Amino acid sequence: MSLTEKWTKSTRSNSGGNCVEVRQSQNGNIQVRDSKNPNGPVLAFTSTEWTAFIGDTKQGSFSF
Repeated sequence: MSLTEKWTKSTRSNSGGNCVEVRQSQNGNIQVRDSKNPNGPVLAFTSTEWTAFIGDTKQGSFSF
């Protein structure tokens, strides 16, 4: 995934308004926010944390 300082909407987003946006900050952290609340809180991950999160997500670790 190529990230920039510009917010990018998830390709998994749908028309139901459940959208996540991501970007890479100048310091290299990956930032995540809710597109419906662009001025709201932002989660920040190091590249190592982001890689682990994506890997765990793909493996179904967060399935309910």
